[in-house]
Amino acid sequence: QVQLVESGGGLVQPGGSLRLSCAASGSIFSINVMGWYRQAPGKERELSAHISSGGKPKYADSVKGRFHISSDNARNTVSLKMNSLKPEDTAVYYCNAAGLIANIDLPSFYSWGQGTQVTVSS
Repeated sequence: QVQLVESGGGLVQPGGSLRLSCAASGSIFSINVMGWYRQAPGKERELSAHISSGGKPKYADSVKGRFHISSDNARNTVSLKMNSLKPEDTAVYYCNAAGLIANIDLPSFYSWGQGTQVTVSS
């Protein structure tokens, strides 16, 4: 009942920048947290950054100081600005959101986007 659609991936040279965006839609009552995870070939999916509805961000150590996450609660969107990209940042990036569905029982949801490829290479 909640869909996440990502955009903004692509190929960039080392040291370059990219911005990922994600929009949530559906029967949303509220979103508690939105974030970005990534999965490199042969590795497990890991958190890059997430942000609470109150605007508090959390970053993985590997991206601190280089990535910046922001959100628009009114539009149910989250963005990830990635600077000083390194080849090791190459991965499929997945948008993630958790919150409550607009239903009489307000059930919780935990949704993933389809993923967007980010490749950092010269």
